[in-house]
Amino acid sequence: MQIKDIPQGLPFMKMHGLGNDFVVIDSRARREAVTTPALARAVGDRHRGVGFDQLAEIRSGQDTDIELDFWNSDGTRAGACGNATRCVAAFVMGETGSRSLSIRTARGLLHARIEGDGTSGETSVNMGHPQLDWQEIPLARDVDTLHLPLSGDPVGVGMGNPHCVFFVPDAEAAPVTEQGPKVEHDPLFPQQTNVEFAEVRARDEIRMRVWERGTGVTLACGSGACAALVAAHRRGLTESRVRMELDGGWLTLDWRDDGVWMTGPTAHVFNGLLSADLVGG
Repeated sequence: MQIKDIPQGLPFMKMHGLGNDFVVIDSRARREAVTTPALARAVGDRHRGVGFDQLAEIRSGQDTDIELDFWNSDGTRAGACGNATRCVAAFVMGETGSRSLSIRTARGLLHARIEGDGTSGETSVNMGHPQLDWQEIPLARDVDTLHLPLSGDPVGVGMGNPHCVFFVPDAEAAPVTEQGPKVEHDPLFPQQTNVEFAEVRARDEIRMRVWERGTGVTLACGSGACAALVAAHRRGLTESRVRMELDGGWLTLDWRDDGVWMTGPTAHVFNGLLSADLVGG
């Protein structure tokens, strides 16, 4: 599918999970994906486009209910996006009346479900098993992923994308905008990294702020929340299930035998149409 083949404009949805906001393009009726790096950059511009933390494109699944592709606002691909996955899952399950969904992403096969009787407005997704080996995260060399050789003694975790988790005494005072971009581009991370600043308040509660790779500061990051839980539990700081406060609100994280489950609210804000001028570049 070429962008020029959509002269009338391109429909999209705007969604968010805890203020972590997304443009969602539904391409299930098309044979090919439409998102390109140039389109992602144009739509991601908050002044000249729509603006988003990530763009998600829904495609028809071959052996799953749907497939999802993720893009950052700088035009790079994102391997995983937990809150966007939950938002899209809630939309598709609401559309079909199903209470569960199978989703193929670059991260692998994920499963989502509606929580409880559906009145809570919360959706869960299993983000899979964390990647703890240095080559899987990936890192540039063989190091102890529980104690990365960086100032601040962070933990390295892969959740389909790389994460570097710092434990801080006060998340509100953490140098997110100063330290985040420096760590993102540190040579230890050949694919750059997301950077989390986590304050452990109790064995079942974490306060976390995040600098997202390719985007910057966001109000929430689902895969980052999963990484922070994994890092905290590996360090012996928390139980395997916690409530986590992010800038945009609360998530529940549960590291189980089958993967890391993330539960929280989603919002479908509006539908729109990207103009032919923007779509055509």
